[in-house]
Amino acid sequence: MSEIKKEEMFGNLKSFLKSKGIDIQEGSYANGIRRGCDILTDTVNMSQRAFDRAKVAVDEGLDKARQTVHEYTAPKSGKQSAASGSSSCSHARAKPQAKRAASAKVKKAASANSKKRGK
Repeated sequence: MSEIKKEEMFGNLKSFLKSKGIDIQEGSYANGIRRGCDILTDTVNMSQRAFDRAKVAVDEGLDKARQTVHEYTAPKSGKQSAASGSSSCSHARAKPQAKRAASAKVKKAASANSKKRGK
């Protein structure tokens, strides 16, 4: 949005009032209205600049958040996924074998204990 010029606000208000049948003559009353329009113009222009800065800051924050999400959720590159894929498969196969071996040890120990007790 482009900035509003100080005289532009007063000129538009003066034109609007004239179309409604009110003519503003130069004098103390018109000077007070002019000062009010100047304050309003400054306020609108400053708030617009602040809004633009805030928008840029929010956009930068969103870009950083998107990048972080992308880094955590993006698929790994070809070399890493192949290496991790093969190791995860062998690791997944090793778990059931280890469980079977542990189970066999428990069964052997239980049968040895029962033999000792004379069962």
